[in-house]
Amino acid sequence: MSDTEIQGEPVATDTVVAPPKAKSETRETLVFLLKLGLAVAIFRSFFFSPFFIPSQSMLPRLYVGDYLFISKWNYGYSRWSLPFGVPLIPGKIFGSTPARGDVVVFRGPPGEDHDVIKRVIGTPGDTIEMRHGQIILNGVAVPQVPVADFTIPLSPNYPATQEGCPAEFQGSDNGKPICRYKQQRETLPDGVSYTVLDRGENPAADDTGVYTVPAGNVFVMGDNRDDSGDSRFTPEQGGMGYVPLERVEGKALFTFWSTDGSASWVLPWTWFSAARWSRMGKGF
Repeated sequence: MSDTEIQGEPVATDTVVAPPKAKSETRETLVFLLKLGLAVAIFRSFFFSPFFIPSQSMLPRLYVGDYLFISKWNYGYSRWSLPFGVPLIPGKIFGSTPARGDVVVFRGPPGEDHDVIKRVIGTPGDTIEMRHGQIILNGVAVPQVPVADFTIPLSPNYPATQEGCPAEFQGSDNGKPICRYKQQRETLPDGVSYTVLDRGENPAADDTGVYTVPAGNVFVMGDNRDDSGDSRFTPEQGGMGYVPLERVEGKALFTFWSTDGSASWVLPWTWFSAARWSRMGKGF
């Protein structure tokens, strides 16, 4: 009997190979998007993250409509480093304390699900008091030197309203409407220097009791001293209170985009006319 016959019947010697299944384009697209989303989440959680300035509390350094990058590694990582504050990191790892003068982004007090940006004025153990608008840090007055007034053009981000630019601060420059505030240069004992704004007498903000920063916390303030809900006020008063280190997310690096608010998404050319080009690339 031949090798190709069994009981007189021929045996097929060719093997039939099934054609490969066609890949689903939808499935491949979803997998790609999932991987991309994971990569972006990791990058934003542990390296750099963008931040938008929604309020005037950090004038004159930061304008409403500024976009900046913050670095995420300077002060360590906690659940607030992750998107939506997912509780995957217990406490704080690789943690360190911000230096006085650092501009930091942190998660607002419990119950307020948003990020906030302020300047660190006090670190654990420091005592802080405000007297007539001047910081008394560890019993020593922080020097303030008057400088030229701060001005900013009126725009959709700074309208002529009580919430934008109140009437008493409105003026003009070469016929163009502006907002004008008194300005002073403040220098901390560590040598960090920056400018702050003064809107006049504001007893609640300008004259306070003595605060002692607890361990594991920092004391923050806005540079726009009379328009900032910060550590001078409790959350019930519209402020931040002391900020726990585990809620500090990162350090401000530089501004990468800025707009005066006059752009329209459906009119692309206005994206450029509304841009404040001189602000881009400014660091801290």
